[in-house]
Amino acid sequence: MPKFDYSLHYAELDLRAHPELYRVGVGEQGVLLVQPYKSELLPHWRFATPELARQSSEAIYAMFLAYLQAGDFVGADMARKFLQMGFTRARRYANHRGGKKYDGPVPEDKKGQSGAHGRAELPRSPEDPVKAESARIFKAKWDEAEANDQYAALKKAHKAQYG
Repeated sequence: MPKFDYSLHYAELDLRAHPELYRVGVGEQGVLLVQPYKSELLPHWRFATPELARQSSEAIYAMFLAYLQAGDFVGADMARKFLQMGFTRARRYANHRGGKKYDGPVPEDKKGQSGAHGRAELPRSPEDPVKAESARIFKAKWDEAEANDQYAALKKAHKAQYG
């Protein structure tokens, strides 16, 4: 699978107008870069409490469906990534008080990549049940998005056309 291209100047690009430049990548790659979707989705992304997570995941999932209805795979994939990120961030806070998972900063040559990059994982705190419930709520919507047949078809078509 082609990797997400971090060399593009996403702040200056409209990926709705240029979907050929978009690569799915792995996991949440590019979730906070790709415009105009970042600006559309980010204001709805909240996970501090289960109620906020429910409202957020429902709003983002509704946007996911709207992007699908418009035939906008990039938008749908970005919405899917925001749902995934809601799960992963809430889980991080459920496992690590304060949300800090690794010790030390990311080395300059590894920024923009996923993973620990040789850094040690900090000890887990006792699980925060509030954040764990927020994670569960986001995971259910993320799973729903991943299981959507129209999403799967658009993803396959995008990869076939653009790589």
